[in-house]
Amino acid sequence: MVTPEVAPPGRDDPPTRPAPSGPPPAGTRPARRGLREQARIARILGLTGAILMGISALGSGAFPVPNPLNGLRLIGLPSRNVTLAIAVTYAGLLMVVTAWLWIARMLTARGARHPAPERRELGRTAMLWAAPLALAPPMFSKDIYSYLAQSATLARGIDPYAIGPAQALGIDDPLVRGIPTVWRDTPAPYGPLFLGLGRGITALSGENVVLGILEHRVLALAGVALLVWVLPRLASRFDLDAGLVLWLGAANPLVLFHMVSGIHNESIMLPLLLLGLWVVLGRDRVVQPWWRITAGAVLIVAAASVKLPALLALGFVGVYLVRLRGGRLADWAVMTAWLSAVAAAVLTFFSLATGLGFNWVRGLSAPSVLISPMSISTNLGLLAGQVGRLAGLGDHTDTTMALMRGLFVIPIAIVVVALLLGCLRGTVDPVTGTGAGLGAVVLLGPVVHPWYLFWALLPLVATRAMPLYRRGLLLLSAVLAVVVPPTGADFIFRGFQLPLAIVAGVVMFALSLLVVARLLRTRAAAPQPARDPEPAR
Repeated sequence: MVTPEVAPPGRDDPPTRPAPSGPPPAGTRPARRGLREQARIARILGLTGAILMGISALGSGAFPVPNPLNGLRLIGLPSRNVTLAIAVTYAGLLMVVTAWLWIARMLTARGARHPAPERRELGRTAMLWAAPLALAPPMFSKDIYSYLAQSATLARGIDPYAIGPAQALGIDDPLVRGIPTVWRDTPAPYGPLFLGLGRGITALSGENVVLGILEHRVLALAGVALLVWVLPRLASRFDLDAGLVLWLGAANPLVLFHMVSGIHNESIMLPLLLLGLWVVLGRDRVVQPWWRITAGAVLIVAAASVKLPALLALGFVGVYLVRLRGGRLADWAVMTAWLSAVAAAVLTFFSLATGLGFNWVRGLSAPSVLISPMSISTNLGLLAGQVGRLAGLGDHTDTTMALMRGLFVIPIAIVVVALLLGCLRGTVDPVTGTGAGLGAVVLLGPVVHPWYLFWALLPLVATRAMPLYRRGLLLLSAVLAVVVPPTGADFIFRGFQLPLAIVAGVVMFALSLLVVARLLRTRAAAPQPARDPEPAR
C-alpha cells in the first residue's frame, strides 16, 4: 500500500508540539487555572479603568470652547468638578497601564504552558478597552481642533499652508476657539492626503465641532482596525508570536490613549505605512511581482502624504529589492527610477487633486515653532542660550536653538545611512530599518511628542528586534502613557488642582490594587470542584 506524502510544514506555520503521551503532571491544571484566572482579573481591571476614563472624560477631556456639555443636568455633572474628574481619569489610566503590563508579563513568561489569554482573547480585550475611549470626548490633546479648522480653511478655498486658522476663519469661529493659542496662527504641517480627507469631513459636518470629532474618530478607528490586521502578518515573516505582537503594538496604552482617544493622524499614517511594507515584502523573502511592488510603494507614499517622514520607508524597500535582485548597476537604475516615478506620481496626484499644488512642502517646518521639552536638540540649544546669557554675551537663545537643531541633522543622516548599508548587506531587514530610522528622526529631531514614539514602536514591534528591546518598550510605554494630562493643552490649572488630582488618582488606584490582591487570594484559597479524570488520548 502506498502512503500519501505529507507536505513539510511551511516557514510561516507555527511550530508544533508533540502531544503529551501520559496524564499531565501534578499541579499542571491548577497552574493553568491560575493563569486563566489572573488573565480574567487583569482584563476586568483594564476594562474598569477604561470605563472610568470614559466617564470622567466628560469632565477632564480636551473639550472645545465653549464646552458643549455645560448646562446639561447629568452628562454635564463631571465638568462641574474637574479636579475629581481628573483624579478618576488618572486612577483609570493607571488601571489600564497596569493590566496591560500584567497580561504582557503572562505572554512573555518563560516556562508557562499555554499562557492565557490567547490571540482571539487578546483582540477582544483590546476592543473592549478601546470602546469606552471611542465613545468618550477626546483626551490628551487638542490637535483634533486644528485638524477641523485647517480642513475648513481648505474647504473655503483658502490655502491652509499660507496662513493659520485664526487668520483664515476668524478668532471667534467655533472651529478655531478650541485650538491651543500657540497653534492658532500656525499653517498646516500635514500632507495633502490628510487635508483632503479632512475637507470631505468638513463637507459633512460643517461648523458642527462634535460631529466633526466623531467623523475623525471613525477614520482613526478604521486605521486602528487596519493596524490590528497587518501587525500579525508582518510578524509572521519573522516567526514571532502574533498574539504578543498584537498586544505590544495595537493594544499598547499609547495607541488607546493617543490614537483612539486623542485621534492623532498617526492612526492613518502608520497603518498605511505598515500595509505598504507588507504588500512589498510579502510572506517569503523573494522578489515580489511588479504589481505588488507598485501597490506597496503607492501605500507608503500615501502614508507620506499624511506625514512626510513615512517616505523614509521607500528608501529601505528600494535597497532591499536591489539586494534581492543581485545588486547590479542595472538593478539600482531600474529600482531607483521606478520607485521615484511612483513617488512623484502619487504626490503629484494628491497635490493636484486637493488643489493645493506643492505648497504643503513649506508647511513642514510649522511644528518647530513649539519648544518641545522632550527634544534633545531643542534642550541643548536652550542650554547653550542660557550659558551665553550667564556669560554676559546676551540673549541668543533663538539662534543657538536653530543652530543646534540644524547640527542634529548630521547624526540623523549618519544613523539612516548606516541602516541603509546594513539593509544592503542583509544584516538589517527593511521593517527594522524603517522603524530605527524613524526613531532617529523623532528622538534627534526638533519636536518630540509621546505619540511620535509610534513611528518607531509599531514597525519595530513586528521584527526580530522586538525581543531585544521589549522591556524598554514596556517601561517607556508605561511612562509616556501617564505624563500627558488628559485635558490637553491650554487648560488653566489652579496651583493645587493638578497635583491634588494626581495624588487622589494614585490613592484610588492603590485601593483598586488591594481589591485585586484580595480577590486573587480568595480565588487561590477556594477549593476547586472535583472532576473526573480525563480519558486517555
